[in-house]
Amino acid sequence: MRFERVPVPGGVGARPRDGRGYPVPAITPWQDDLPQFALTGYGRSAECALERTCSVCGRFMECGPVWRVVGAAESAAIAGALAAGQPYRNLAPTMEGPGHRACMLYAAMVCPYPARPNARRRAGAAGSGDPADELTSAAVRGAVRGGTGAVVGFGDYEYAVTGAQVLFRFLDVVEFLPHESADEHLAELRAELAKPS
Repeated sequence: MRFERVPVPGGVGARPRDGRGYPVPAITPWQDDLPQFALTGYGRSAECALERTCSVCGRFMECGPVWRVVGAAESAAIAGALAAGQPYRNLAPTMEGPGHRACMLYAAMVCPYPARPNARRRAGAAGSGDPADELTSAAVRGAVRGGTGAVVGFGDYEYAVTGAQVLFRFLDVVEFLPHESADEHLAELRAELAKPS
């Protein structure tokens, strides 16, 4: 599905856009007036963590559940834990922050890498084009998402802001919405956007 046909959450619609018209997430850094989609801005991520703002739209998130988009490996781990009746907690921290439910459903559908299992990363996420470190190993240039991705709701998150990076961990799965292709979330996104605010 083309991104122009995906319903846009209000906060996302207010974001700056790149030359193609894609909204630029709040945590995305800019360089030479161009958004660096494969990177996560340190200051922007710290603000997200400290001020409880959505990593996509940049607006405040009320207390309660938060969402994030996960790739195939984490989606499989969550599915396995839920099937076994076990709690799931991501012990490996991630640099990707939380967001509103509608924003993450939208991001899953619009961002090419999480949207389709055959999508490949166009750029690495380690900063200078070097291969990603162990925290972002899935974000290496050319990596294929593969498998089933998911939009996942968590009861809460914790974070650490260090001198070099911002790391997140997510607690207590409250919703698990797996997808082969993120287009499967279209009805869910429309229903979320139709809720009174």
